[in-house]
Formats: sequence, structure tokens, C-alpha cells
Amino acid sequence: MSYTVTATRMRPAVFDQLAGQDFVATSLKKSVATGKIAHAYLFSGPRGVGKTSAARILAKAINCQNPSPDGNPCCQCSSCREIAQGNSMDVIEIDGASNTSVNDVRQIKDEVLFAPANSKYKVYIIDEVHMLSNSAFNALLKTIEEPPPYIVFIFATTEVYKVPATIRSRCQHFNFRLIHTDVIKERLRKICDDSNIKADDDVLFWIAKEATGSLRDSYTLFDKIAAFSGNEISLALIKEKMGLVGFDKINQLAECFADSSSTRALEILDDILASGVAVEQFVTELTEYLRNILLIKSKVNKESVLGYSASAFSAKVLDAFSTYQIEQALALVLQLYRDLRYSLSQRFELELLVTRLSSMKNFVSSTELVQRLEALKKGFVPAKGRADLSQADTGQADVAPVQPEPVQTQLDMAVIKKNIIADLKKANEPFLSSALERTGEWSLQDGKVTIPCSDSFQAVKVEDASKKIESAIVKMTGRSFAVEVLKPNKKAAADQGAGESQVSASVELVKKVFKGEIV
Repeated sequence: MSYTVTATRMRPAVFDQLAGQDFVATSLKKSVATGKIAHAYLFSGPRGVGKTSAARILAKAINCQNPSPDGNPCCQCSSCREIAQGNSMDVIEIDGASNTSVNDVRQIKDEVLFAPANSKYKVYIIDEVHMLSNSAFNALLKTIEEPPPYIVFIFATTEVYKVPATIRSRCQHFNFRLIHTDVIKERLRKICDDSNIKADDDVLFWIAKEATGSLRDSYTLFDKIAAFSGNEISLALIKEKMGLVGFDKINQLAECFADSSSTRALEILDDILASGVAVEQFVTELTEYLRNILLIKSKVNKESVLGYSASAFSAKVLDAFSTYQIEQALALVLQLYRDLRYSLSQRFELELLVTRLSSMKNFVSSTELVQRLEALKKGFVPAKGRADLSQADTGQADVAPVQPEPVQTQLDMAVIKKNIIADLKKANEPFLSSALERTGEWSLQDGKVTIPCSDSFQAVKVEDASKKIESAIVKMTGRSFAVEVLKPNKKAAADQGAGESQVSASVELVKKVFKGEIV
């Protein structure tokens, strides 16, 4: 007996065998059982979820010579057998991707004038109908709206938004969903039992997860794995033959990130790539790992969602990083995946990413930075700075009141300066940000922020923006401080100008901003 691929061998024959499409199956069965057959159906949804199979089952059901009372076809009569084998003259399957022209549709319009040869209905199944041209859709429109009573159209598409609204409005539309991982796993278990293949649950779960909701994709992947595994499938053999990183290796790498050990992380990366794992595959698996860590930190622990038990993920990694840090790491990995196709050296960029992820603990959000400044502003002091406890006669300990330090010593003016300059750059104010970058060390005394300037042009620029700087400080610290610009004295300016070029400070600033030169 010749070999038949699993997807063909496991194709559903009746509505009840449609996996994960209960609403569609129930609706179509009732339509057939009650004789309420529409003249046009539109089946949409992802690939491999049963659209074409449902179309063939519906064609069998409405033409079945001995239909079941519940609406399922009998699969035994001559009509059912002919349709199942693709030999029926009254069920015509058309590939919309290769029959896109208006002439192809005109041929259909001519054919529908003839009654079915041996069946009750003549059924046209047009797969990937969205590939038809606009002219073809327009030519088909009138036929769909008022077809002969013996004609049924069934359209299938993965991109329903490309089907004109005039066509969709004339069809009964059924949306097919992605199939749940557990349902796919059960189907794979049945195949293993029927074929005497030994496979652990984690193997079948991995295959089901990789199929991403497509039952046909899971069957194709299963056939590929079974070809090199024989009668026993193991996860270790899959990793070896298919060039996968593996969960344990990714876990070890993430623990290096938690330890801020870039050296060890690069060593593990080298071992992974040396085993034959492609850079794209590594990035894909790292992305999935970080996504799962993010889900666990968001209290999502379902094994069907994570792909593994939540307890399998390193506790060190979960404790080491905040949600924000994981989000930033995930953004870096996704950006690398987008950049790989244009990379001069994929390995170098991957190594650079691993080095950056080893510093994940340093990722700080602007909200957290403001919170730290607020904590400093409230006068928090370390425990070792508290007054000693003295034992009273009552046995109670008295604590000496702690006086908060002056505000000017609590605020890190260097951090405030850096953040204000960064905000100005984002706001596209290059002149002001450049002027502030060249100012001296900011200080806070007597409720004033003193900004020393190196030249008169810079001082004028900062003075003009003093209100803007004061507002930025209020936004960051929650307190109001006046800005005082410290201008250079004439002697210092003269001494500075004697040893420099005759070019004025304003020209130097323009040169820096526009990256130009004096001609």
C-alpha cells in the first residue's frame, strides 16, 4: 500500500470530525438537516484550520443520498465517495490563485446554466478567492446574487479583508479559528497510537505549540520528525536534528544575564552556535523565552500558554528583573530579528545583543527615576545613620528625631541636567540642548539652581530659556527652584579668547550643530 501523508489520511469526513470549529460544524449541520441551504458561503480563517475540508463535507452533505438526521453525510453512497475521491462532475474545485482572470469567471457563468449531472446541487469550491482580480469579482457578482436554485458557491480565503464587501454581503460568512494546542496534541496522540509510535507528552506538546494553531502544519511537522525518528520520538533527538537551542540552554543564558556575567553568557552563546544552531533560530527561541518570563511576571502560569510548566523557568531570572527590564530586553531582541536580514555580520550583532542583555539590571524607566528622586526629596536616610537607641527606666527605647538633610544635597543635579538635555533633544531643540551641554557643573544653593556659562552667547541662550528649565525641574522633582545664570567675568573671557581661534562662540556653536566648517 502506498504511503499517504498524515494531513491527507486524517482529513475529516464529517462535520463532527472538524477539530476546534464547533460553532461552524453545528451551524452547518443544522442548515443541512433543516434544508436551509444558502446559495453562497464564505469560509475565512488562518491556514490549516479546516476551511477546505468543511467545504468538501458541506458538498457531500447537501448531495448525500442517505443523509444522517443530524446533517452529517453518510460517506457510503456513490455521491459521497465520488466527492471524497475528487471524481464528482457536480463538485468543482477551483484554485483562485491560478484562475484570477475575468475569463475564468466567465467560464463559470456559462457552466452554471447547466443543471447538475447526478446530484441535487452543483457546488463550486473556490479556494483562496481573495486572489481573484477586481474584474473577476465584478463578473461573479450578479451570478452570486441570483444563481440558479441548484448552484452553491463555497469560497475559502485566508485574507478575507481582500474580498470586496459586495461579495461578502451576499455570502453566509463563517470565521474559522486557530485550533487550541491541547486539541492538536490529542490528534497527534491518536496518530501515534494508530501508528505504534512512542512519543512523550512533551514531544507532542512541542509539535502542537510549533504549529501555532494550524492542524495541517502540525501533521506536516509530525511527518518530518517521524521520518528521522522511527518508532520512538524524543525531544533530545528533535533538538539535535533540527538545530534547536533548547530550553535548558536558554535558561542558563538568562541566569548569566541575572548575574551580569557577559563573559559566561558569550561562552554559552558560542557553544550554542557551534552546535549548528542558526542565528535566526536562536533569536526566535530567546524571544519566546523572554515572552514567557514576562507572562509569568504578569501572573500567567497556564502551561498551554507558556509551553512549559512555570516552575521550569529559573527563579533567579524571575527575581532579578522587573517587568520593565524584561520588556526592554524583549524589544531589543525583536529589533535584532528585524535587522538581521540587513546585517553585515549576524553573529557579531547577536554577540552585541547578549552583551547588552548582561546589563539588563541597569535598565531604569523614567518613572522609576522620578520615584528615586522623590524618595531623596522626602529625606530618606540609611538605617546606619539613625540615632542610637537609649534604654529608658520603663524598658522602652527612645529614638532621637532624624533631621532631613538640606534639599540641595539630596538632589542629584548632574542627573537633572542630563535628563533635561535629553528631553530637549527629543523636543528637537538642538541649539538649547547644545548650549546646556557646554555649561559647567550645576549647583543648588538657597533655593536657586546655579548654571555656570563659559561665554556670553551661551549665557544669553540659557537666560532666555530659564523659565523652560525651571518648569522641567518642577516636573522632575516636584519643587520649584529659580534658575540663576552665572556669566563669565571679562578677564576670564579675555584670557580664554587669547589662546583660542578668532572664531566667535556663536559660530562655533553653529559649526557643532550643523557639522559644518568655515570656508
